[in-house]
Amino acid sequence: MKLAPWTSRLVGLAIAASASATASAGEPLDFQLAVRVHASIQKGLAFLVAGQQADGGWEAFGKSNPAITSLVVKALAQDADYGPNHPAVRRGLESILRHVQRDGGIYVDGEEMPNYHTSVALMALAAMKDSALGARIKDAQAFLKKLQWDEGEGLEASSAWYGGAGYGKSKRPDLSNTQFMLEALHESGLSADDPVYQKAMVFVSRCQMLDKTNDQPFARESGDGGFVYSPANGGESKAGTEVEADRPRLRSYGSMTYAGFKSLLYAKVDRDDPRVKAAVDWIRRYYTLDHNPNMPAAQSREGLYYYYYVFARAMHAWGQESVNDAGGLPHPWRNELCEKLLSLPRDDGSWVNEADRWYEGNPHLVTAYAILAMQTALER
Repeated sequence: MKLAPWTSRLVGLAIAASASATASAGEPLDFQLAVRVHASIQKGLAFLVAGQQADGGWEAFGKSNPAITSLVVKALAQDADYGPNHPAVRRGLESILRHVQRDGGIYVDGEEMPNYHTSVALMALAAMKDSALGARIKDAQAFLKKLQWDEGEGLEASSAWYGGAGYGKSKRPDLSNTQFMLEALHESGLSADDPVYQKAMVFVSRCQMLDKTNDQPFARESGDGGFVYSPANGGESKAGTEVEADRPRLRSYGSMTYAGFKSLLYAKVDRDDPRVKAAVDWIRRYYTLDHNPNMPAAQSREGLYYYYYVFARAMHAWGQESVNDAGGLPHPWRNELCEKLLSLPRDDGSWVNEADRWYEGNPHLVTAYAILAMQTALER
């Protein structure tokens, strides 16, 4: 009997996982779980295809949005049962390319999100594995590099804005936009030797609550190791503040910590570097997939699917099969992430976050996040 493409891949994954079981600290992603994940992904992708707009895009704020379209196209293009040549993918690609601007960016003019839109569009173009898109990819890379806050805007390295990226040139930089930029450049093949990564590390380091490597006043005497949203304008955390050493400090939280950790890895920062080691220690202390870790309880489900996405990408970049929590208990992250996401979809195969912040009430965005996270868990 000839196996379907995804079945063949799952068999291969199961064999590879079994072969590496003794080398990993936790149980591998077994065949039965992989089959369940595949079925869930297929149901979610069918939901997304059914929601495609007449112009080939996927909707946000009442019209097709290049960012959500790009995330969906990436998820579809990476799936063996759809792939880059599927009609829905080609129509989605056409929708993305209609937003190409003369400056090389891919965004909606006037919405003031050129970095975010271009970053996720670049990820989608890279996922197509199409040499015909090479010029578009190079143009988008160059555009993102120009958006980075650096000497081109008259900044010195001492500026808290230096090396970061915001939604656009009219916006202050933040770690979320910076990590999207770095992931897009990484996935589209830009070498870690490019200066854009090293400049970004100046900004990323200033997002980490670690006084030995962060020169910003808000991180003074902090050994937390987690990351906050931005060091700009005195520092900002979407998780608010907490008390450390009898004084209020910006509160680090999961989605930004994994985003910062991933960014360090993409820039090839040494694993013995104190920034990497402190981030790993934070991950061990706060490891959970039940909520966005270290967010205040009332906000703990905000940004949850974004968190699952950056968690998956960061752990994949780290390359360890298991994480030991603060008590020494091993957590096979691929298994646990998949089991968590398998417990959350709606009957129609989609995912949505009832704690609707950062647009996670949009099922197309959230379903794309969930599928991309599970696809990452299946990668070896």
